[in-house]
Amino acid sequence: MSKVAVVYWSGTGNTEKMAQKVAEGATAAGAEVTILGPSQFGPDQMDAYDAIAFGCPSMGAEQLEESEFEPMFLSCEPKLKGKPIALFGSYGWGDGEWMRTWEATCQAAGAQLVCDFVICNEAPDEAAQDDCFALGKALA
Repeated sequence: MSKVAVVYWSGTGNTEKMAQKVAEGATAAGAEVTILGPSQFGPDQMDAYDAIAFGCPSMGAEQLEESEFEPMFLSCEPKLKGKPIALFGSYGWGDGEWMRTWEATCQAAGAQLVCDFVICNEAPDEAAQDDCFALGKALA
């Protein structure tokens, strides 16, 4: 059984709903899943999981949430090489630039992206929830 961490930050609950669907998908595929906030996760936990889903909404000028999520993620970045990961998040404006930038950062760090990222505008509709479920299954 693989161990999957779903690590996310959510300000409005939209990315939280996505994280729950990711966890459901990974669980349905047979993984042992732990859902964590950025204050509960860091580089010391990276090796404890076979795969990690990172979720963060777009903030400000299309960037990761700066006070909690981004510092945690930056501290984990050196341990991304070869690690199976997936990315997800919601946004309220823009065109997803923050996610493309985040994906490029992960690729440059050598992460193994197991599937395409999932983004949605505002609350995840049924299609976005289905995509999050599939993302979780891909991680498991």
